[in-house]
Formats: sequence, structure tokens, C-alpha cells
Amino acid sequence: MNIDEKLLSRSEAETEAFAEALARRLPRGVVLTLDGDLGAGKTVFSRGFARGLGIVEPVSSPTYTIIQEYPLPGGGMLFHLDLYRITDSASALAFGVDEFLDDPESTALVEWPERIADIIPDRAIRVVIRHVSDSEREISVCGVC
Repeated sequence: MNIDEKLLSRSEAETEAFAEALARRLPRGVVLTLDGDLGAGKTVFSRGFARGLGIVEPVSSPTYTIIQEYPLPGGGMLFHLDLYRITDSASALAFGVDEFLDDPESTALVEWPERIADIIPDRAIRVVIRHVSDSEREISVCGVC
């Protein structure tokens, strides 16, 4: 499945709904990289995405914990990684990031993926969230899964 989509979101609700619909279409085992500045809406996108996978518990940013793990209905996990505090792929590999990126039964959302660009799978789907204004975000999704 090739994905090439754009949305001009005018609210958190629109961003969440877009992410929720995307999650429902993607297969297990996919990795999504979330690119965007601080405050762009990566966690908002993640909340909607998690809901689309059937996760009902609150989804928060893993900035201080580096990873949040959420069980998926029917097995597998959603791994939400925030690599802002990671310096490079060697640091990430030291805590086993490769296990989160290579699990065929689970899905991974990776914030600040440029920190580990050399080990992000080629099959990863790239999500770019860009500030347009205080209330608008442009969301671009591209990749092959």
C-alpha cells in the first residue's frame, strides 16, 4: 500500500480524526516516524492514532520516559517512542530500540526519528506535522507499507 496524503488541520479534533482513520488502514508491524517541531502536534496525532488501533487508555508524550507501551486488542503493542533525549542510534540500541522497530505484531510511533535515522526501517511511513498558524497544522504522510 502506497500512502501519500496531506491534510490542513484546523483543530486538535481534526488531527486526531485523521490519525485515527490512518491507523485503521495500516497493517500491524508498521513504523511511523513523526517529524515536527516542539508543540507541532505529534502527541495529538499519537492520541488519535492510538484510538484508531483500539486503545482506550490516555496517551501521553513519552518525553521523560522515552517509551510508552500500550497493549493492542488482539495482541501486540503500540510503542510510542520520544527520542528527543537520545543522542544517536548507538544510545537507542543500548536500550533495545531495534526490538520496538522490528516487531511484526506491533506498531511503533517514533518522535524525533532523525536521532536514529541510520536504523529506521526502509519501510517506515513518514508523518510530517508543520505549524501553519496558531490553530492550523499541515500534516503530510508518505511511505510504503
